[in-house]
Amino acid sequence: RVNFPRPSLPTGHCLVKAVAAMVAVFALAAGVGYWYVDRWNNTPVDLAPDTTRIVVLSPGESFSRFASRLADEGLLRHPALWARLAQIRGLAKQVKAGEYQVAAGDTPEVLLNRLLAGDVVTYQVSLIEGWTAMQAVAELARDNNLAHELDGVTTQTLLGALGLPGGHGEGLFYPDTYRFVRGDSDADILRRAHAMMQTQLQSFWQQRDPGIPYATPYQALIVASLIEKETGQDADRVHISQVFRRRLELGMRLQTDPSVIYGLGQRFDGNLTRPHLREDTPYNTYVHRGLPPTPIALPGEKSIRAAMHPADGDFLYFVARGDGSSQFSRTLDEHLAAVRKYQLR
Repeated sequence: RVNFPRPSLPTGHCLVKAVAAMVAVFALAAGVGYWYVDRWNNTPVDLAPDTTRIVVLSPGESFSRFASRLADEGLLRHPALWARLAQIRGLAKQVKAGEYQVAAGDTPEVLLNRLLAGDVVTYQVSLIEGWTAMQAVAELARDNNLAHELDGVTTQTLLGALGLPGGHGEGLFYPDTYRFVRGDSDADILRRAHAMMQTQLQSFWQQRDPGIPYATPYQALIVASLIEKETGQDADRVHISQVFRRRLELGMRLQTDPSVIYGLGQRFDGNLTRPHLREDTPYNTYVHRGLPPTPIALPGEKSIRAAMHPADGDFLYFVARGDGSSQFSRTLDEHLAAVRKYQLR
């Protein structure tokens, strides 16, 4: 019979060399794998230059499902790898739901960090000085990025719809630019604007001139709204405020056209007539002495400040010059001459 030689076992030295070789192979493979993963993780997503895309991570959606959707939309390769990397690092459950922008040049790592930071897409909407509350509601209703909760409200029902103490909502919303995220509502914006107006009004009230004839911040807000509608000229605001203050002190009617127009509501067609000036509405300051019952518009910071700090002086009248500015007069004769010059020419 033939006796085959039995294979010899590696000596200790040979075994060490074999293990070292295997470790080297594994290390090389791991290094190549790490290099590939790192390179992929820091390579921009598939978007054309100078383009962006909006993606949404829904509340309760798993990170792996989100990654798969990005792949389905052609933005991401190897979604399972991205999800696995996030899981290994303990980050998959830390991402925040919301609407995110993906731009050309963004990498999977950049996008993951954006999700972790909650750096969601924001929008903005502006409420303009001089608008009525319902003009603000209408502007918010036109913004398709907002949820709409205020359909059908009126100035009288607006505060109740916002969950605020009831009353007349005119003038109680601070005109400013407000940023929001998708899912916020028109009601959310107005609640913020209401809170801001309360903060600003109280701040200015604490610093008001001691001699102004207003018993409450709300009365000062009414005056601020009249100033807002009377002029867009910053230099004239404090002088109009002085006219209103002096007229109130003397018991004279304010005789301010914007308040009359507000009282006419939808019936006003742009032409203020003598019958309008005689019509008995609560806002007709040619008929009633004192302040109108509520503000007539959203006053901005400059008009609120002017109401709290009227100029020194003894003007009792003013008339528009036709260029946006006003002519101020101390006597009726001076005023009638200014009317002839600037209004009847």
